Amino acid sequence: MNTQDLVHVLLVSYPAQGHITPLLRLGNLLASTGLLVTFSTTKDAGSSIRKASKNIDEASPVGDGMIRFEFFDDGLVQNNDGQERPSLDYKVAQVALHGTEAVTRIVKKHEREGRPVACLINNPFVPWVSNIAETLNIPNAVLWVQSCACFSAYYHYYNKLAIFPTESDPEIDVQLPSMPLLKHDEIPSFLHPQTPFPVLREVILGQFKMLPKTFCVLVETFQELETEVIEYMSKFCLLKPIGPLFKNPKSSNSSIQADFIKVDDCMDFLNSKEHATVVYISFGSVVSLNQEQTNEIAYGILNSGVSFLWVLKQPTMPGSGLSVVLPENFLEKIGDKGKVVNWCAQKEVLQHPSVACFVTHCGWNSTLEAISSGVPVVAFPAWGDQVTNAKYLVDVLEVGVRLSRGDQTEKVAISRDRIEKCLKEAFGPKAAELKKNALKWKQVAEEAVAEGGSSDRNLKDFVDKIKNVPP
Repeated sequence: MNTQDLVHVLLVSYPAQGHITPLLRLGNLLASTGLLVTFSTTKDAGSSIRKASKNIDEASPVGDGMIRFEFFDDGLVQNNDGQERPSLDYKVAQVALHGTEAVTRIVKKHEREGRPVACLINNPFVPWVSNIAETLNIPNAVLWVQSCACFSAYYHYYNKLAIFPTESDPEIDVQLPSMPLLKHDEIPSFLHPQTPFPVLREVILGQFKMLPKTFCVLVETFQELETEVIEYMSKFCLLKPIGPLFKNPKSSNSSIQADFIKVDDCMDFLNSKEHATVVYISFGSVVSLNQEQTNEIAYGILNSGVSFLWVLKQPTMPGSGLSVVLPENFLEKIGDKGKVVNWCAQKEVLQHPSVACFVTHCGWNSTLEAISSGVPVVAFPAWGDQVTNAKYLVDVLEVGVRLSRGDQTEKVAISRDRIEKCLKEAFGPKAAELKKNALKWKQVAEEAVAEGGSSDRNLKDFVDKIKNVPP
């Protein structure tokens, strides 16, 4: 296949697993429609992907198109053991500074080589991509990798269209159009005046500043899941829900993945368990537990008596603490009732019949994967959009029980007794109702991405627009 014969799109991602995963799923989907997709992020992230994944050093066929990787230097020194990691503020600034120059060079190089970029697509933590697109006169679209409810919260905050918590009144509840009332600790926490991550608020709001430069916002959700807020926000900008991307067969059948950590095999363990008896526990790629919380979760699981699969990775965020260990003799006590791994193929795990519920940090990728797999949740949010997602999972969609309210509210570790109680609740009298609701959303999600479904129609319309961009 001659790549010069294909319409070319360039995808640029912030170098974090939770951002790369959905954007690459979109890349696979676009390639399957007959496009040439170049996926770009930093060399440091590329190095991690290369160690854990296959097929990333050459262009690979996906459906009727091709996908390839091209990484850029972010100006940061590779972290070696014993070196202090750069602060988040510094990392975001460096990625923007060096990425702007590097991605511009990549676009110009492809134009010289006969593969002009017809569309630049970025996710929200790299808003500077919109400036590149404007400067080079290339259409720009954004993949919003959170819920439309969170999109609305950021939009209203940026444009000062609603009242949010302030330093002087930090416990204001927030009422936004077409949404349930959000308590002060249920808005995306980066919008709270007491957030420890103000840089993330600024970088996300940077994308809202760029909205006039984008012709379309692709949203990793589906119309039926957030009907009212999608319809309301569509008055202000062109929104195209195209999710859940992982559920789309054209994307999920691709072998092109980009995990930072090598996946452990969990299938033999899950195959050995009876139907709907295993609790799956994972807090995503960024949220890290301290030793005290690790201990409480371990004993909460142990005391509940449930079978479990626990993804327990080591801290990765700057300043997140030292390595954590399991309590002494924990593995001996659980025997064959549990398995602890460093990373897993979450999509496959959630679709396994032995999994009964998912103890999750409520990141949007995990939230959508749980909903679309028909798996009830135990909500254990930390920060960011997780606290808003937890609100929806428990109170709106009614597919979960709440374990915590987030780091800004929970000042101490969640106790083993509370964890045990929540797990028993998820398996107890509520289990049938939660499962019924979850299975309903699974069916709706499958219909959305099926041929002729709402997300399928939106994606086809978007691809048609790209293919008809004049050279």
